[in-house]
Amino acid sequence: YDLDLLVPMAASVELLHTATLVHDDVIDQAEERRGRPTAAAQFNNGPSVMLGDYMFAHAAHFVALTGNLRVVRNFAETLRVMARGELSQDLAAYEYSSDVRRYLDRIHGKTASLFATAAEGGAIVCGAPEPLVEPVRRFGEQLGMAFQVVDDVLDFSATAEELGKPVGSDLLAGTLTLPALLYLDRYPDDNPIRRAFAGVRRRANLQRAINEIRESGLLEESLETAQRFAEQAAAALEPLPPGEPRETFESLTEYVLTRRN
Repeated sequence: YDLDLLVPMAASVELLHTATLVHDDVIDQAEERRGRPTAAAQFNNGPSVMLGDYMFAHAAHFVALTGNLRVVRNFAETLRVMARGELSQDLAAYEYSSDVRRYLDRIHGKTASLFATAAEGGAIVCGAPEPLVEPVRRFGEQLGMAFQVVDDVLDFSATAEELGKPVGSDLLAGTLTLPALLYLDRYPDDNPIRRAFAGVRRRANLQRAINEIRESGLLEESLETAQRFAEQAAAALEPLPPGEPRETFESLTEYVLTRRN
C-alpha cells in the first residue's frame, strides 16, 4: 500500500466527519460530546462554525493529495449528500411522522454515504482490482446503515455517562429515530410524542416516551434492523479473497453491532 495516498485519504474522511460533528453541536446547542465540552460550549457559535468550515476545507485539501479525480469527485458528492441528509433532519424537527423509509433515506445521506466513500476511496487508492471496488463500497454503505441504527438505539439504551450526553437526546431535540418511529407505529393514539410535538408539556412527554421506549422491547427490534444491514455488509464481501483486508472488514462488522458508545 502507498501510505502517501492512504494517509491523506484517511485524514480527509476523519476531518470531514469531525467537521460535521462540530457543526452538529452548534445546530443542536449541545453542551457535551462524549463527556467533554463541545467547541460551541467553549468558544461560542461563531468560532465553532469557522472551525468546522476550516476542517471541511482541510479535508478537501487532503483528498486532493491523493491525485485521484475519481476519489475527489466521490468526496465532493458525499459532502453534498451528507449536507442534504442533515438539512432534511433539521427541517423535520418536531414533525410528527412514522415514515421509516424517510428515516432510512436520511441516515443513508448523513452516515452511510460517508462510510461508503471511505471504503471505496481506500480501495481505489490501494489499487484494488476494479471488480472489488464496488463490493467494498457496498460493504461500507451497509455498514454505515448498521452503525447509525445502533447509534440511535444506544441513544436510548446506554447511560448518560457512556454516551457523554443526555439519554434520548435525539428525541429531546425533536428528531425521530428508528426506536421512536417503531414506538409511534405501535402506539398511534395515546402517544406522548404526538402530544410533545404538538407543544403540550414537551419535556415531560418526551421523557415519558424515552422511558417507555427503553422498556418496550423496541430497542431489540431496532437492533434486528441493524443486524440485517450488517448481514448485507458481510454478504458484499463475498467477492473478496480470504486475507487480512477481508478479516478486518468482518471484525469491523462485529464491532459495530456490539459497541457500547
